Amino acid sequence: MSPSPSALRPSLSPDATIDDDIDLLAGLIGRSLRPPAARNAAASLIDAFGGLAGVAAADEAALRRGGLAKAAVADLGRVRALGIAMAREEACQRPVLSSWSALVAYLRAALAHAPREQFRTLYLDKRNILIRAEWRADGTVDHAPVYPREVVRRALELSASALILVHNHPSGDPTPSRADIDMTRKIIDAARVFDIEVHDHVIVGREGTKSLRALGLM
Repeated sequence: MSPSPSALRPSLSPDATIDDDIDLLAGLIGRSLRPPAARNAAASLIDAFGGLAGVAAADEAALRRGGLAKAAVADLGRVRALGIAMAREEACQRPVLSSWSALVAYLRAALAHAPREQFRTLYLDKRNILIRAEWRADGTVDHAPVYPREVVRRALELSASALILVHNHPSGDPTPSRADIDMTRKIIDAARVFDIEVHDHVIVGREGTKSLRALGLM
């Protein structure tokens, strides 16, 4: 009996996936390096940052400390920005509440591997189309200061009808903290005065995402 087509296909082992990532990264950083050196540098970076996504999300200073030339750091930044822009474009094509998976994909691309906590606000029009996604605060590994009045003030400037709050947990675990819940409720109270609805607060981590609304916390 002849083997089935699926039996003839080699299985993709974890090592094969890592090799593919190393080859991809080597191609991106190899403008000023010979192929063997580029591959060795790529392997070292992937090991140091815990994977290809960690390398892509690392800031310039960390990558330079990892041995990357300035030109290679700039190339990586452009590739990452392109990936985020593509995900954002997909999320913006329809009302975000009816294309939630596209929104989550965008948020994960932008924040899942960020080394420090960031807080962003998505401002929506009355049809729940994304008007603007804005950075509101950049913090440390476990805290980003957020001021409810500034979030609401910007919503009024943009004539936004609704908000989605977003921040990341660099620890990887997206489980909301007590401080996350309290801050969300303060923003909800401030926005309610101006008939602005807060649809959700999404927390992003390497291990996934959590929705405070889905958890019944708002």
